[in-house]
Amino acid sequence: SSREITNNWQLQKGEYILYLGRIVPEKGLKYLIRAFNELNTSKKLVIAGGASDSNDFMKELQQLAKKNPQIIFTGFVQGRMLEELYSNTYVYVLPSDLEGMPMSLLEAMSYHNCCLVSDIQECVEVTGESALCFEKGNYKDLRDKLQLLCDSPDLVQEYRKRAEGRIGDTYGWDKVVKETLKLYGNEEVSDENFNGK
Repeated sequence: SSREITNNWQLQKGEYILYLGRIVPEKGLKYLIRAFNELNTSKKLVIAGGASDSNDFMKELQQLAKKNPQIIFTGFVQGRMLEELYSNTYVYVLPSDLEGMPMSLLEAMSYHNCCLVSDIQECVEVTGESALCFEKGNYKDLRDKLQLLCDSPDLVQEYRKRAEGRIGDTYGWDKVVKETLKLYGNEEVSDENFNGK
């Protein structure tokens, strides 16, 4: 259902593009807003997440977005609101320049979303062939891929199926998660944490 997100932000299923994560410069949010401002779409852009440290960066983003009423900043979300945002989005986008462990991407894929991510290793390792990539830092490529997805519901559906397939293959998915965590030296990860040893 989408009751809470409809009540709070008038969001309908399939009518918005979602970024969900921390509001920090390395997440590529400036390119995302710049790219979205040039799109030809009736969809909204939802930027969900809390700003850390100082609010200067958030103010900068709001300035970039101020002429576009289709861009919504929700602030920090959790619980049912978080689930509704993930489960009703048209596309999930993660335009990061740098990532540690992209947990929000793992979550977005677990909701069988079509994901659009920057082509950095950390994102590509998680998604494999099951998401669309754009060239890191290239806002025009991001804009063009977003426009393609907005214009191509069939393609979005195809990537949804791929995300579902990647997650449905439990052994493969556990392995991806485990390898990804290992990549970041997470000492607490051991086979016991995963079913697909």
